[in-house]
Amino acid sequence: MRACVPLIVALLCGLTWAGKMESCASRCNEKFNRDAACQCDRRCPRHGDCCDDYEDLCTGEENLEEAEPFLELEEEMEEAPGSNLYSAPNSCRGRCLEAFDKHHSCHCNARCEEFGNCCEDFESLCAHEGFSHSSDAITKEELQSISEKIYKVDTNKAQKEDVVLNSQNCIPPSETRDQVDHCPEPLFTYVNEKLFSKPTYAAFINLLNNYQRATGCGEHFSAQQLAEQDAFLREVMKTAVMKELYGFLRDQNRYSSEQEFVNDLKNMWFGLYSRGKDKGDSSGFEHVFSGEVKKGKVTGFHNWIRFYMQEKEGLVDYYSYIYDGPWDSYPDVLAMQFNWDGYYKEVGSAFIGSSPEFEFALYSLCFIARPGKLCRLSLGGHSLAIQSYTWNKSTYGNGKKYIATAYVVSSTQ
Repeated sequence: MRACVPLIVALLCGLTWAGKMESCASRCNEKFNRDAACQCDRRCPRHGDCCDDYEDLCTGEENLEEAEPFLELEEEMEEAPGSNLYSAPNSCRGRCLEAFDKHHSCHCNARCEEFGNCCEDFESLCAHEGFSHSSDAITKEELQSISEKIYKVDTNKAQKEDVVLNSQNCIPPSETRDQVDHCPEPLFTYVNEKLFSKPTYAAFINLLNNYQRATGCGEHFSAQQLAEQDAFLREVMKTAVMKELYGFLRDQNRYSSEQEFVNDLKNMWFGLYSRGKDKGDSSGFEHVFSGEVKKGKVTGFHNWIRFYMQEKEGLVDYYSYIYDGPWDSYPDVLAMQFNWDGYYKEVGSAFIGSSPEFEFALYSLCFIARPGKLCRLSLGGHSLAIQSYTWNKSTYGNGKKYIATAYVVSSTQ
């Protein structure tokens, strides 16, 4: 893919630049300083203007809970901590394993005991959740190892000749709200549609049109559509990708049988909950892979196959991108802006050229291992992270939570 040129996004696009640089020594977490040559506030990774030593000096273990995702999708944050999803801000009810939020008076994350800022009912409500200090927690090293294994066995991914992109213009993050079309041509120049005849691709595509994209409109699945959900799960479980994931989670004592794993996947991804006024109007799968429209904005929609098919039909207009991943083969990552049949997506990150089972596996892994947190992975020797959020208004089976969203962010840590 084409690299970014504008100086303001040099760090986003993996470039280096010369000139006057300052240090973050004694400046960590300071407010934005317009007169400084570089910044040390928590938003500088997002805006690409951190000092060179920001990561070394300001992103130690004590700050990781507060660090913002590198590419935070603001329209996603209605499901994020700090919203009105919690029944009581001074309680851990519905908040176990949430990400750190400095606005809360007490906390329910994995390190609150270490910092002495847990809510009073933390132990009684969250002891069963499996925090990082427990003996059965999944470590960062284990996540990196299993993600590399999943990456290597994704034989259904696109080859370089299967997908040709025309990424065109890279813009700075400060311009993403302008809704200006900087790219006159489509994103996809060519896709080898023979990929779509592979069993997992075909089963995945069958699911995409089973949803009403407007939140507030209840979903009512036919018998055939329910069968298509089962068919998708059946096909992905045949792949080396999902077998690798299941074997890992089984060894971690998360599941005792493959059927238990599949049942949980079906609930967390396809179980319906209510984002809008109508009951059962959304699910994790609809939000992440098919896309939704809420309050006049596109939410979710993080899948390249869906994007390509909608662009081919003239329903998606590609506007620009702000991040192009470091991979020189597929899967890659692109963070972009686009218009979906009259509705704008300010920042939409997506794997490019990955198989459906690859995305499904990594999002599932991170939701299970790091719900509500940044999940740091390694793919082909390059770091990235996945951010997921739980849906806290309703649960399934023993209080388990549905997927509210999951998406790729870049990880420079």
